[in-house]
Amino acid sequence: MIWIVKNLWLIPALPLFAAGIIAVNKQPKRKLAASLAIGSMAIGFLLSLCAFAATLGHGEHGMFREVFGFNWIQFGGQWMDIGWVLDPLTAIMLVMVTFVGMLIFIFSVGYMAHDENFMRFFCFLALFASGMLGVVIANNLFLFFVSWEIVGLTSYLLIGFWYHKPSAAAAAKKAFITTRIGDLGLLLGMVWLYAQTGTLNFYTPEHTGCLEAVKINAMLAAPPAAGFAVVTAIGLLIFLGAVGKSGQVPLHVWLPDAMEGPTPVSALIHAATMVAAGVFLVARVYPLMSAGATLTAQGAPVTTALTVVTWVGAITAIFAASIAVAQNDIKRILAYSTVSQLGYMMMGLGVGGVAVGMFHLITHAFFKALLFLGSGSVIHGCHEEQDVRKMGGLNKFMPITFWVYFAGMLALAGFPLLFSGFWSKDEILHAAHGWSVSQVPFYLGCAGALMTAFYMTRQMALVFSGKYRGQPEESHHGHSAHAHSPESSAQSHDPHESPAVMTVPLIILAGFAILLGFVGTPAWPWFDGYLTGEEFKFDPSKLTEPGTLGLMLASGAIVFTGLGLGWFLYGKRQRKTAAEKDVLEAAQPFIYKLLANKYYIDEFYEATVIRGNAFAAGLCDFADRRIFGGAVLLVKYITLGLAWLYRLTDEYFVNLGFDTGCEALREGGGGLSRLHTGRVQTYLRVIGVALVALIIFLIWGRKA
Repeated sequence: MIWIVKNLWLIPALPLFAAGIIAVNKQPKRKLAASLAIGSMAIGFLLSLCAFAATLGHGEHGMFREVFGFNWIQFGGQWMDIGWVLDPLTAIMLVMVTFVGMLIFIFSVGYMAHDENFMRFFCFLALFASGMLGVVIANNLFLFFVSWEIVGLTSYLLIGFWYHKPSAAAAAKKAFITTRIGDLGLLLGMVWLYAQTGTLNFYTPEHTGCLEAVKINAMLAAPPAAGFAVVTAIGLLIFLGAVGKSGQVPLHVWLPDAMEGPTPVSALIHAATMVAAGVFLVARVYPLMSAGATLTAQGAPVTTALTVVTWVGAITAIFAASIAVAQNDIKRILAYSTVSQLGYMMMGLGVGGVAVGMFHLITHAFFKALLFLGSGSVIHGCHEEQDVRKMGGLNKFMPITFWVYFAGMLALAGFPLLFSGFWSKDEILHAAHGWSVSQVPFYLGCAGALMTAFYMTRQMALVFSGKYRGQPEESHHGHSAHAHSPESSAQSHDPHESPAVMTVPLIILAGFAILLGFVGTPAWPWFDGYLTGEEFKFDPSKLTEPGTLGLMLASGAIVFTGLGLGWFLYGKRQRKTAAEKDVLEAAQPFIYKLLANKYYIDEFYEATVIRGNAFAAGLCDFADRRIFGGAVLLVKYITLGLAWLYRLTDEYFVNLGFDTGCEALREGGGGLSRLHTGRVQTYLRVIGVALVALIIFLIWGRKA
């Protein structure tokens, strides 16, 4: 299977090639665009399965890892290498990204069917997928960064796809600029890492990569910088890049606004790819983050860098979950849910290691993609309506969407034993409970789990139960070019089920959300052993241990409490009209307003960062125009004055008027030279005039 390692580049190259062909074709070729994009992901999925198969069965021999690289460009006497790596982390991500991405591409065919820029959309989708797959396979931090920036660029293009909407254009700029802040930290970390190790390769056949023991130990022995160990400082700078991409506090503000893009974009960005890239980055450089660690009783490493990762993740999880409780846009609820779950993933990496965080990333990719695509089906069926207060009773109109959405909701809420979210979330809480630094992240995680079950039950009740509250005159909001589809222009404004091209991917994703739950018990220890290179041994007796069983029961009780509370407040007490106050708003208007306005973080940034930047820009402009520009003009006039003074001094004091006299002689000679034209007629005229003048003079003189 070594051939797959050498040809691993084909997986990101295929969607890149598809994007190039789509870009140079004319608009009407919709089938070609969709076929190329979906086909590239399908072939990439098959190649990813081959790569995954190559990494299996190596538990007794250690972790499978093969690298392939080559010299790319030379700097002085050193070469910059690029290449790719195949290991369990790469393989499992390749399978997930290509499979989930392929289903999202298929769903997009139906969702964007009436959009006039259909081909441009699939071109951007394919380019986005290529960048993300490049991130996954990269064995070099430089190639990783290039692919990372391609993901950032295409996310900007996709979020602002409906650029005629000011809100979409603003959201695209906000995402691009906010993530650049994190990327600056990543770039600084890369430069520092290269200065310390002399390489940006993660792994090499000679075991001299920047993530391998030789280089890690050298950095541990280096003198501290600004009170931090060098390896810790580099790790935190790289983590800043992950904070931006994965929407962690305080750089989370771009991610909910990214909902302005088409719903398949939301599913692609918020489920399996872009936001997961930050979590994947931390997992990839985990040897750097865990360097010089002490171990907890459960064997989890503890370092300053991982402690920061844990706290940021825990705060993000509870912060975003509380905001989701008071949102009314169906996609924004899921967006803040994504921010919260990304916080869980970061917390899992910090307290439990790569396998804990990545297990939740994989399960989350399936059920969150299901929920986002399901919300797209709801929006499509409700004629572009996104406000959950104007929905209700959709289980009667959209039965397929209802059941698959219900499965995704239970998976996200972590319904005990039957759904995948329970197992991955439970492992994070279990690891957090055993974290030796503090128990606070564990309690924050529990509170976040309670809120997750609550706000998802609230969403389900408002969208699918009760009676439909939509109004005909409120049905059209012009959110997309396909808002005026044949379905939405029909005389009936009742919701309708989505076509098969949209519901079939939903059914497949729902199947995986449930299937991963049924195999969750043996899947977790297998996944842990697969990523760590240890032989898989499933021991059912560990499930009955007092600590494990107690945490599972507590986790289940938390979920049921959230589900029950959500149903009691929103399921039993059905909203009668869209204008009716929310239950929480009526009970606690101040808290509800605070949550609905997202703790006024955007307003705080507007009043401080944005205005501060505008003031600094104005100050710089004033300094440039008035101070520096005035200084330039002053220097100009002084120079001109000195030049005039120098000329005056040189002429009348140094040369004593010699140059002026020479100039007068030159001009006089020039005047006389005009008499010597070489033309006989001119000479005869001069002689005639002179003769007449002479005769007049002689006659006048004789008379005198």
